[in-house]
Amino acid sequence: MSSYLKVSGTKVADGDGKEVVLRGAGLGGWMNMENFISGYPGCEFQIRTALAEVVGPVKSGFFFDKFLEYFFQEEDAKFFKSLELNCIRLPFNYRHFEDDLNPRVLKEEGFKHLDRVIDLCAQQGIYTILDLHAAAGGQNTAWHCDAGTHIANFWLHKDFQDRTIWLWKELAKHYANNKWIAGYNPLNEPTDPTHTAVIKFYDKVHDAIRSVDTEHIIFFDGNTFASDFSHFGDMHKKWQNTAYSIHDYSVYGFPASPEDYVSSDEQRQRMKKSYERKREWMDQHDLCVWNGEWGPVYARRQYDGSATDPINERRYKVLKDQLAIYNQDRLSWSIWLYKDIGFQGMVYVSQETSYMVLLKDFLAKKHRLAVDAWGADTAQVQHIYQPLINHITEEIPQENQNLYPFPVWKLSDRVGRLSRSILVTEYLVKEWAEHFRGKSEAELDEIAKSFKFENCLRRDGLNEILMDNAQTRSSS
Repeated sequence: MSSYLKVSGTKVADGDGKEVVLRGAGLGGWMNMENFISGYPGCEFQIRTALAEVVGPVKSGFFFDKFLEYFFQEEDAKFFKSLELNCIRLPFNYRHFEDDLNPRVLKEEGFKHLDRVIDLCAQQGIYTILDLHAAAGGQNTAWHCDAGTHIANFWLHKDFQDRTIWLWKELAKHYANNKWIAGYNPLNEPTDPTHTAVIKFYDKVHDAIRSVDTEHIIFFDGNTFASDFSHFGDMHKKWQNTAYSIHDYSVYGFPASPEDYVSSDEQRQRMKKSYERKREWMDQHDLCVWNGEWGPVYARRQYDGSATDPINERRYKVLKDQLAIYNQDRLSWSIWLYKDIGFQGMVYVSQETSYMVLLKDFLAKKHRLAVDAWGADTAQVQHIYQPLINHITEEIPQENQNLYPFPVWKLSDRVGRLSRSILVTEYLVKEWAEHFRGKSEAELDEIAKSFKFENCLRRDGLNEILMDNAQTRSSS
């Protein structure tokens, strides 16, 4: 690799000024584990603590290290490249690099697997984007910032922000000379209720990164889950070599879709309007847009039975229609996600593996209780939460019902979501960990191996669409 990628007007370009359209996926569930991806309840810090209590810290550390090792290896990189994709977004958790009880002391071991995967991708000609998915204090209201709460305390305490700026400076120093890194994504999906603190933070983290690394692209997410740039004004004039990230999930790709997706003119127009609204500020200022997350979730035969194939065919229509929109703009994107246990991944862990056999009944219980917020199907539990939703709706004045991040979270979604994904999951964490009691290191190793590429199935419908799209666009 002879040159860094750069932002050139509205596009990403190589050192010769040739446009590079980044098309790839996010490696979610790896260095930032997520409940629906990896098959546990609650947040990563909770299950790490619980497993250490059940099997001891040595065996727990061994298991999670092996999990990280097996989750992405050379076989994964080769398969990814075979689809003619060229970029992987690498979400990571700040806890790999810093302890809350020992802040601002860099944990060098955090680079072990991140360096390894960046190098594996580079060997296959795949760019990477480093994504801080979980920052100290929690930068958003969701589970995936690993804070265990729906209060985004990152915006309430200056020290959380200062620690994150310190961490990015350390990361940028470490990776400054790596040209296979397309850039840095300093903060995933912020939810700043003031809409202005996020801009001030971006200004500071931009300057910190640029003090040690003037070359890599910086990808800034919009506020409110990467959907809103309406308060950014002229700040882009201060920021060098910067692109702006939207996350463009379509409601039609999820169980809560208001209707079956048939690719009607009206449905495709609604999808396009949502996308255009998210990128409006960038288009007004001729700025570079990157779609850092998008993509449907998929039905699973063990839960959805005979409806599985018809549902997934509709989801593939959503996928194709979104790609058609992006292709018109030659948009760079990273679909969510590469690997999981069967809900959204391009590849997914086989039901026959040790991990899935061990947790089969527990995972079915999790699904029935709808404790994972992402793509939850609440059909079996809505009757439990509806009285609480009704109670709050009746007792709280209308003008006080729309709490931020409304309208992304409406009252009914918020009440059910927080009740299930925070309260109920607390009582499931130990139950998950108890499945590992008495396991030897050899058995733990075998369980972790479930996530190896050789033990995964491929979602061919999804992968064929992505590869066909890549081939079509590369020839155009």
